[in-house]
Amino acid sequence: MKFSEILNLFRQGKSTAKSHMKNLIEMAAADGNFDDVEYQLLQRIAKRNGISGGQLKSIRNNPDTVAFEIPEDKLERFSQLYDLVHMMIIDNEVHSEEKKLCNLFAIKFGYPRERVEEIISTIQSNIGNGNDHENTLQRVEWMLIS
Repeated sequence: MKFSEILNLFRQGKSTAKSHMKNLIEMAAADGNFDDVEYQLLQRIAKRNGISGGQLKSIRNNPDTVAFEIPEDKLERFSQLYDLVHMMIIDNEVHSEEKKLCNLFAIKFGYPRERVEEIISTIQSNIGNGNDHENTLQRVEWMLIS
C-alpha cells in the first residue's frame, strides 16, 4: 500500500470521527440541555477517536463545517450507534427528540427500519446493565439474524 493510500484512509477515518462527534453533539443538545455528564462522555469518545479538545470545540462551535458521513465498516456503524444511544441515556432522561434522532441515525446507518426501536432498546438495556460494547454487538447481531 502506498503512503498516499494510507494517508487517505487516515483522513477518511478522521472525517468520519468528526462526523461522529457532530452527531453526538446533536444528540446531547436534542433535549435543550448539554449537561456536564454528556460533555464528559463526549470528551472520552473524542479521545478514543483521536479528536483533540480543540477540534472538538471547533466542531461544537461550527457544526455546519462537518459533513455527515456514514461509516463504511459495519463495526464502526455499530460503534457509532452504541455511542449515540449511550449519549441519549447518560443523563438518565430520554427525551422524545433524542429518541427520534437516535432512530434516524440508526436508519441512516442501514439498520432495518422495522427493527430500529428494538435494536436501540437492546443497546440501551445492555448499557444500563453494565454490558460492554462487544457483548452488546453480539446481542444485536443475534437479533438481526433471528
